[in-house]
This record gives sequence, C-alpha cells and structure tokens, in this order.
Amino acid sequence: MLTAIVNTFSNCFKIPELKSRIIFTMIVLGVCRLIAHIQIPGLDGAELQAWFAKNSGNMSGSMLGTYSLFTGGALQKCAIGALGIMPYITATIIIQLMSAIVPSMSKLAREEGGRAKIVQYGRFLTVLLCLIHGTLMTLGWEKPQALFPGVDHLVLIENLWWYRFQTILILTTATLLLMWLGEQITERGIGNGISLIITVGILADLPKAGQAALLMFFPPEGVERHFNGFHAIGLLALLGGVVAGVIAVTQAQRKIPVQYAQRAVGRKVYAASSSFMPLRVNYAGVMPIIFAQAILIFPAMILMKLGELTSVKLFSEVGAELDRGHWLYYVLYTSMILFFSYFWVATQFNEIQIADDLKKHGGYIPGVRPGVATSDFLHNAMSRITLAGAVFLTLIALIPQFLGMKFNIDQYVSQFFGGTSMLITVGVLLDTMRQMETHLLMRHYDGFLKKGRLKGRF
Repeated sequence: MLTAIVNTFSNCFKIPELKSRIIFTMIVLGVCRLIAHIQIPGLDGAELQAWFAKNSGNMSGSMLGTYSLFTGGALQKCAIGALGIMPYITATIIIQLMSAIVPSMSKLAREEGGRAKIVQYGRFLTVLLCLIHGTLMTLGWEKPQALFPGVDHLVLIENLWWYRFQTILILTTATLLLMWLGEQITERGIGNGISLIITVGILADLPKAGQAALLMFFPPEGVERHFNGFHAIGLLALLGGVVAGVIAVTQAQRKIPVQYAQRAVGRKVYAASSSFMPLRVNYAGVMPIIFAQAILIFPAMILMKLGELTSVKLFSEVGAELDRGHWLYYVLYTSMILFFSYFWVATQFNEIQIADDLKKHGGYIPGVRPGVATSDFLHNAMSRITLAGAVFLTLIALIPQFLGMKFNIDQYVSQFFGGTSMLITVGVLLDTMRQMETHLLMRHYDGFLKKGRLKGRF
C-alpha cells in the first residue's frame, strides 16, 4: 500500500501541468508561513510566545487557542499575519448566510455574473473586518493583562498613535495578502487555497506535538513519568480510530435515486436516464464547532468581569461554570453544536429549490410525487442524517478537551486527536488528493487507491 502511494506521488511529477501546480502551491504556502513568522516592529513577540508556551495546557478548546491555531502560530509571535485568514473566513460565512436569508442576495447568486459580485462583496467585507479586528488586536496588545494574565508590557514604541496606525495597517495588509495568495493557489495550484493555508498552519504544530509526546513518555531527569507503553498503545489506537471515523463521516453520504423521463427540447430528444442526489452526513463541516466555541467564550468573560465589578458572587460562580471542566459548559457546548448543525443545513440546503429544479428538468425521486412531496421527503431525509453528523461532531469536539482535562495531555498533542484541527486537516487533504487523482486518471495513471475508490472517483 505504501509503495503504491509513493509510486502515485512520483507519477504526479511526470505530468508537466500537475507538477507545475504542485510546485507553485508549495512555494506560495512557503510564503504564507513566512508571513506567520515576521514580527511586527515595536512589539515584544518573545514575551507573548513564552506566555503561550507556559499556558499551553489551558488553551485547548478555548477561543484564544482556536484563533491561534487558525493563524498558524502567528498570534503567539506578534507576527504580521496575526489576524490570519480568519477575517476572510468570517466575511465568507456572513455572505453565505445572507445569500440564503436575504431574497435580493439569493436572487443575485442565481443570476449570470452574480457569483462574481458576491465574491467582490466578500472582499470588501474582509477589508472592513480586518480594520475592526486589527484595531481590537492592536488595543489588546497595548493592554495585554486582560487577555494574557501576567504579561504587563508588549508595546516597545513610545508614540502610541504611530504604533496603532502602523500595526492596524500591517495586520490588514498581511491578511489581504494571504487572501490573494489563497485565491492564486485555487486558480493556479492544486486544492483549495484558503483551506490549505489553514491546514499548513495547523500542521506547523506537528514538531511541537512530537516533542511534547516524547516528553510524555521520556521526561527529563528528575521529573516523574506518568505515561507508559500501555498509554502509548491506547493513544495510537485512539488516533487511528479518530482518523478513520473522520474520513468515513466526512465522505459519508446518502444517495437519493433520481429518474429523468424522456423529453424533447426543440429537435433534440433526451433519453430517459437515472442518477442519484448525494446528501452529505456532515453537511455543516467544522462550522458548528467554531460557532459554539466563539459564542461560549463571551458569556464566561462577561459574567466574570461583572462579578469583579459588582462583587456579586452569583455572576462569578455562573461564569466559572461556563469554563471548561464544568458540566454546564459541556451541556451548552454540546447543545450548541447540535443546534448549529441544523442551523447551517437550514440556511444552506434549500430543498424547495432542489425540488423545483428537478421538476423543471423532468426529474423525480421514485415513489415520491414531484413538487411539495419531494421537498418534504428531502427535508426529512436531511434532518435524519444531520442528527448522525451532529452527534459525530460533538464527540470529535470533546475528545481533545477530555484528553487535556482528564489525562493532562499537552494541547499540542491533544489537538490532533479531534476537534477543528482533525476535521479541517482530513477534509482538506482528501479534497487535494481527489483533485490530484482527477489529473492522474485523465492521463491514464493509477490513482491513490487501486482497489476501492475515493469518493468522487467514477
């Protein structure tokens, strides 16, 4: 199996077009990693990096830890890419939701040339979000005690107004550059550029994870060892199970059979045919986890701050219960993942539009009447499989936190056992392999699997 994969990768470099796309993608991703390491002038990145290293065990599952993960470690270094690609992702999500909710945006998305306009709106919104996020981050570094307890001073420039102007400008420019580089990868390289930038940032923590895993089983002299060979076997088995589960559920789909009747359009006669409509089990992807983490972090911070200002113990107690390690947090976290899984499907999966399109093109689901009955059938089918996907997402989201809280496993190690890291990495790698395999099959080369098939291989 390993030999076949190696031979397949070697075949990729025998195709000139695919070879140039792969090399272009690797060069651009290298530039993206440089952006995550170049420090902003006038900031003490070493002190903040030391704080993250000291508090790494408490960062797993937190919003700050998730944001640092999406920036590829740039936030920890006070790098020019500290905003990462998150403003663009946020803008894209907002535009997608508006396209599903706002009638004028929905109509524009279906018009010729409308998609290009929506992409342009997303870019304008990205600039606005960069200015807002950059301003908040600049002020946060100016007074770091609130976000980074124990860090008293990060700004090295005496003129604060010059520091604010240059930092906001640098952060905004770096994010726009990352956005442009991601679009270039999508157009001229291989895979989805934005997703690959995030994935490379996640994989950049692999050396730290390897070092932390090694220290778990071979601690320095004088430190008691808490893990043995049985723990290693258990962790490897868990890792294999999680990866296999993520791959299976990421590619899992329910195939709804569709029949097309014979029809005539002008002088052309289209024969009857049959096909299927794939309904993905994990339709929402990683979005419910991100939404749940983003929302849960704010009530805890607000209640704790109210408790300090008003000296009311109830606020502090409820705020503490909303922190990781408490039952209230996990109940709300689980409920929000389930809710946002259905919310994303409700806003992005338009069963009425699909039923109308099937009816217009002479298609129907066997045993189901066209029109409203087809719409109801698709709604019920999607609701059932979404429940399975939401439960799976919940389990995957809780595994890293469980490992960190119960077994005191380092964040750099636990993040690769589930959560956003595993879902994004597996999904992006599968999509990239699928595109590479398409190029190989077009030139009559074997794909990555000789027996069995990747989803999308026909």
